[in-house]
Amino acid sequence: MRLVVQRVKEASVTIDNNVVGKINKGFLIYVGITDTDTELEVEKLAKKISTLRVFEDSEGKMNLDIKKVEGEILVISQFTLYADMKRGNRPSFIKAARPEHAIPLYELFISLLRENHHVEAGVFGADMKIHSINDGPVTIIYDTEDL
Repeated sequence: MRLVVQRVKEASVTIDNNVVGKINKGFLIYVGITDTDTELEVEKLAKKISTLRVFEDSEGKMNLDIKKVEGEILVISQFTLYADMKRGNRPSFIKAARPEHAIPLYELFISLLRENHHVEAGVFGADMKIHSINDGPVTIIYDTEDL
């Protein structure tokens, strides 16, 4: 599983000209899932997101987690995080999980985050337009290969 976590001032996702998810200050998270990912890895990453301390405290240090700043989360599925560019100029997505494996893990990730946070989400596999105002910018990448 691969996550790109961006600290944002606001973010939204639009499908067919309809806003389906919108947040204020918090995290915009792009989620890529591979066929070897498991529920255990999803649980670990959800916990890491909940405890990630990248919001500034009163001294301007990145020391606060999303709960302390009453932040929100927007989760977007993005199979292209598993693009393989080793050959040629056209990416291969063979490492990205098929929907029957990826969708349950994507939904589990969202539901685990919702236990403690306000979470909005895109629609798995949809053509989505993402609007965001990055804050910092602060971007953190998680990969289950590194856990």
